[in-house]
Amino acid sequence: MEILLYVIGIVFMLIGLGLSIGLHEIGHLVPAKLFGVRVGQYMIGFGPRVWSKRIGETEYGIKALPVGGFISMSGMYPASDGKPVRGLFASLVQDARSANDETIAEGAEGRVFYRLPVWNRVIVMLGGPVMNLILAVVIFTVLASGIGLQQGTTTIAGVTECVLPAGTTQTECEPGDRASPAAEAGVLPGDVLVSVDGISVSDFAAATAIVQASPGDALDMVVSRDGENVHLSITPIAAERALTDAGGQPKLDADGEQIIAEVGYVGMRAQMGFVPQPIGTGAVMAGDNVVRVAELIVQLPVKLWNIGASVVTGSERDPNGPLSVVGVGRLAGEVAATDAPILNRFIFLLSLLGSLNIALFVFNLIPLLPLDGGHVVVALWDGIRRAWAKLFRRPPPPPVDATRLVPLTIVVAVLLIAMGALLMIADVVNPIDLLQ
Repeated sequence: MEILLYVIGIVFMLIGLGLSIGLHEIGHLVPAKLFGVRVGQYMIGFGPRVWSKRIGETEYGIKALPVGGFISMSGMYPASDGKPVRGLFASLVQDARSANDETIAEGAEGRVFYRLPVWNRVIVMLGGPVMNLILAVVIFTVLASGIGLQQGTTTIAGVTECVLPAGTTQTECEPGDRASPAAEAGVLPGDVLVSVDGISVSDFAAATAIVQASPGDALDMVVSRDGENVHLSITPIAAERALTDAGGQPKLDADGEQIIAEVGYVGMRAQMGFVPQPIGTGAVMAGDNVVRVAELIVQLPVKLWNIGASVVTGSERDPNGPLSVVGVGRLAGEVAATDAPILNRFIFLLSLLGSLNIALFVFNLIPLLPLDGGHVVVALWDGIRRAWAKLFRRPPPPPVDATRLVPLTIVVAVLLIAMGALLMIADVVNPIDLLQ
């Protein structure tokens, strides 16, 4: 059964990855067709063709390796002028020009990408990453507002009988220990918080904030017990306690140490549950992910060096480091096979898919060819040259010939392949274990 669940987790992530790639390419395909560009192919994956079907002028298909996708647009770059190419990388540039010329069908010379207005080209190239961002926002919205985030509810799970000092190893109350304010007030497990100090509370975090801000102050607390509202008087004491967030996780300072502060304390704990959040929470979560992925990309050379060292030395990998498709699939399988509630496993897998789409969004915006961000830079540079010529009343310059950047493109492609190979090796030899 465990093996079956492991396989289900991997299949779930493969389907999610295929959907993400497919939507990414649709983000390019739809605006390209709307702007009149001839699109010869729409493919999900690379390598041998598994299935394809021609509809109109476009061939739609799936290839064997689900690690990317592409659409083949007519005339990504200007047609060759017939002049020989000179220089160290002449043959590479000439091959790129020849391949580009083959995409320009006879009679469709006006339906080429490079002739589009600058902003149309930018829209076509940004369409893919934006689709990944939209999908991520939808996923995180389903998680946060549809299912809810796991945090303390208003239902009391238990009451501490006495006050124990922060950091103590003592686990049971002893004679002479002071009774906790919650026990003194008569709070019982199963009580549902209605209001604290006259303020209605919808989750345990709201009640905790009021209590922590009121050491020594008598508070009127209303709980629902057996269908009736019961009024209790509770006085928080000042105590050193480890601060936690809404999900019950410890708050850490800049050095990663748990924050301990003197706050109001009553000695009751909440039942954990999935609490639906406001509809905009999903977008906020996606935004936070964008920031984290952008920071990771900035630190990518260091991260990759450390991963390479971990492969050689067997040292523990950074759990916040990058993963390959193999690593994502392995993690998905492990999560699916864990002994946890089905909903929790589904939430983790869905969250992983949302984070994967954020990674696709941010990574594709890197301003280097062959990534989408590189094509955006080429289009913007073309627009700047044209605007400059118009400003000084000069003839319009010829379109930017990005085939001259083929050597740089190849270098970037080789680096991407090398990075992917390193991550795959690391994910097999020394995988990240988030379930410890």
